[in-house]
Amino acid sequence: MILMTVGGLFGLIIAILVIVFMVLAFIVSRIKKCPSDKIMVIYGKVGQNTDGSSRSATCIHGGAKFVYPFIQAYEYLDLTPLSISVDLTKALSRQNIRIDVPSRFTVGISTEPSVMMNAAERLLGLQLSEIQELAKDIIFGQLRLVIATMDIEEINTNRDKFLEAVSDNVETELKKIGLRLINVNVTDINDESGYIEALGKEAAAKAINDAKKSVAEKNRDGSIGEAEALRDQRIQVATADALAIEGENNSLGEISKSNATRREIEAEALRRATAAEKIASAKALEESYVAEKEAELARAAREKASLEADIIIKSEIDKQKKVIEAEAIAEETRRKAKGEADAIFAKMEAEGRGMFEILQKQAEGFTQLVKAANNDSDAAIKLLIADKLETLVGIQVEAIKNLKFDKITVWDGGQSKDGSTQTANFASNLMRAIPPMQDLFAMAGMELPKYLGQNIDSEVKTVKEESPKKEEKAPEKKEVKKEK
Repeated sequence: MILMTVGGLFGLIIAILVIVFMVLAFIVSRIKKCPSDKIMVIYGKVGQNTDGSSRSATCIHGGAKFVYPFIQAYEYLDLTPLSISVDLTKALSRQNIRIDVPSRFTVGISTEPSVMMNAAERLLGLQLSEIQELAKDIIFGQLRLVIATMDIEEINTNRDKFLEAVSDNVETELKKIGLRLINVNVTDINDESGYIEALGKEAAAKAINDAKKSVAEKNRDGSIGEAEALRDQRIQVATADALAIEGENNSLGEISKSNATRREIEAEALRRATAAEKIASAKALEESYVAEKEAELARAAREKASLEADIIIKSEIDKQKKVIEAEAIAEETRRKAKGEADAIFAKMEAEGRGMFEILQKQAEGFTQLVKAANNDSDAAIKLLIADKLETLVGIQVEAIKNLKFDKITVWDGGQSKDGSTQTANFASNLMRAIPPMQDLFAMAGMELPKYLGQNIDSEVKTVKEESPKKEEKAPEKKEVKKEK
């Protein structure tokens, strides 16, 4: 029983420790630290103001704060500065002259307690781009207001006053939404009428004239001073020259004596130096001859070796070049011959496949034709020939179609034995130049159907033999003309 009591007590202690640890971990997790570049806004039930009204939020910059669960929440406001480009155009000044004022403003969320509350109430949850657009609208309006209260000369010449007025007006309005003005930079000021440019030219012309006047005065003072300095210089130089000439005359004698002694010493030194130079020159010339001889021998050996190397290397290169060219020509010839052979083989193979297809289709067609003729191959062949008969007759007719006769003269001696005239025989023989249909069918191994006619050569011959012979008439000349 005692052991069970001790075990239960130990378990209770462990459970209490676990609960205490979990509570401490929860408390620690609800302690929120605020970074230096942000403002932490705690909202929810955060207390009351001095007048008894409920506060909307608590703003903290730096440090840490315990955020109660369930009744409080928190968010951060970024303190990153925003650079806003404001290109204000055609703003009306106090002189009713429209000017352009391109500028750049840098703003950010203020860390003043009262201004932080404005930011928490008006900017919490907005993106930086949205805050930038809101601030830009405020800056545009205040900048136009400041320009409307100032003259162009005042804006152009007293930039500090202009920037101060812009900063005061803009910052006052920005604080209402929790922002503060960090920097203002006006790049340039222009106007439509050219008034500012004219003011600049006037100031430049005045500055140039003042500078020219100052230069002329300085040049005048310099010329006067230069003349006075030249006068003093000439007086002092003349006095010095006189003293120098007197001293020179006294020293000329000493100089002559000294020159004589110096010349004697120089002559002796020149003699000894000339002898030494000649000895050294002869020795140097001898050594140069020996060196030149050795150099010529070395150069000749080098040129000989170089010439031999050039000839051998060049011949070897030519030999290798010819071998490579011959191999290239042989390879090109082999590739060309192989290509031509492949092309001929492909062409013949294609023609063979085409011929095979044609013959195969003809064979299939002829097989169908034989089946249509009740498997009678002779009838099928005759049907094929009959199908081409019209074409063959047309070819025969074309043979004499375009024959033209300018003039035909016939000497007709009367009727022949069969009773026909020579003229009739001539026309008959001309028409018989075309093979008769019976002969054409006979050459094809066929016979004309009976309903197309029978061979009447025997009947005609019998009729000719039984016809009475007529008296021969005197030959008469007939002339038949056929115009083209």
